[in-house]
Amino acid sequence: MPYSAERLPREKVFRDPVHNYIYIQHRIILDLINTKEFQRLRRIKQLGTASLVFHGAEHTRFTHSLGVYEITRRICDNFQRNFPTQTPGDGLWDDNERLVALCAALLHDIGHGPYSHTFEHIFQTDHEAITVAILTSPTTEVNQVLRSVSPEFPEQVASVIKKTYPNPQVVQMISSQIDADRMDYLLRDAYHTGTKYGTFDLTRILRVMRPYKDGICFEVSGMHAVEDYIVSRFQMYQQIYFHPVSRSMEVILNHLLKRAKEDYEKTSNKNEAAAPYLLFPFFDHEFNLDDYLLLDDGTLTTYFAHWRQSSDPILADLAHRFLDRKPLKSVKFDEQTKAEIPELKQLIEKAGFNSTYYTDTNNSYDLPYDAYDPNMKNPMTQIELMQSDGHLIELSTVSALVSAITGKFSGDQRFFFPKEMLASTDGNVELFDPVYKAFQAHLHNDYII
Repeated sequence: MPYSAERLPREKVFRDPVHNYIYIQHRIILDLINTKEFQRLRRIKQLGTASLVFHGAEHTRFTHSLGVYEITRRICDNFQRNFPTQTPGDGLWDDNERLVALCAALLHDIGHGPYSHTFEHIFQTDHEAITVAILTSPTTEVNQVLRSVSPEFPEQVASVIKKTYPNPQVVQMISSQIDADRMDYLLRDAYHTGTKYGTFDLTRILRVMRPYKDGICFEVSGMHAVEDYIVSRFQMYQQIYFHPVSRSMEVILNHLLKRAKEDYEKTSNKNEAAAPYLLFPFFDHEFNLDDYLLLDDGTLTTYFAHWRQSSDPILADLAHRFLDRKPLKSVKFDEQTKAEIPELKQLIEKAGFNSTYYTDTNNSYDLPYDAYDPNMKNPMTQIELMQSDGHLIELSTVSALVSAITGKFSGDQRFFFPKEMLASTDGNVELFDPVYKAFQAHLHNDYII
């Protein structure tokens, strides 16, 4: 038996608040967990700035990655017990695919950076491309462990991340509208944020999941469990992922990094004791994989603490607002009231704020469920239900609940501005009272009017 397929003498477990136990049965999985690249995920929060809104959301991408592995392991067990392949090409489960599926599940998020989505926006990084680089670069410990299977194995695991792996069952386990990744983060994020409406019946969904030649489908008897999952996902996006205060803190973080980058480009003295050396390659757009792997949430937070003492008042203030949780306020707008935003920015400038750094617009939209459309740029894999005669039917054609939200974007557009603009204009005389009054006249019930 090759080292890669070696089973541990006795399975190891990780205690987990969502799955109770996470079972590690293969030595390669334990060795991947112990690589420095995977251990780095302990230092990157799963929900980024959402922890500044939901104080329990301190969980990491490390814990999520273990959870995705565990759900994938359970899927493989179910498929092997109930749907093992009998003849080549019969569309059932070939358990020789287990190892690539488990490794891809464990490593699917290994390329995430600190405060991932904001960092990606500022420095034009791509966590999926970096995940592939970590898997395939001979310099990483992850690659060395994967190569113990075969020289081709790192590329095979990477192809699952890239969605080019030839077995669609393996790809859809990790990436589809109802996959191990989404199921774990919904349950885990609901648990840590204390939001019960994010939960759904994972056990039932795994029970009705089955392979077929084009991927993964669900027995029609399990339709209501799938509906419950989709509604839970909808609620989590509305209540957690799109929370306006979390988005406000992302705006501050975005502007903080942007200001630091601009200061770096303007200054001639880059040798100060507090200089953010680990960010220099990103400011210069000349970073490599080693540079990227040095970064985590703690690295950036340390720099933010230094920047709070910066001689640049805007950089110092933005660092203070982020570290000490002083969010911007926001209001909704639509295509009609969007025309009011330039005037609002002018009033903010009159009140002494640089509108480049203290205002922003931000939209958050998500499709709760989207039926397959081959004309889309990135068409989604639709959820198929298998009827008793073996024929497949797309979920929204039989579920009135899912049909009602299919293809309908949910979310809003918001304009962010300093809380100071909402200062009371009654009582004490304030220099900017007329400006505040003029600004507030444009707002009503959380909307620009």
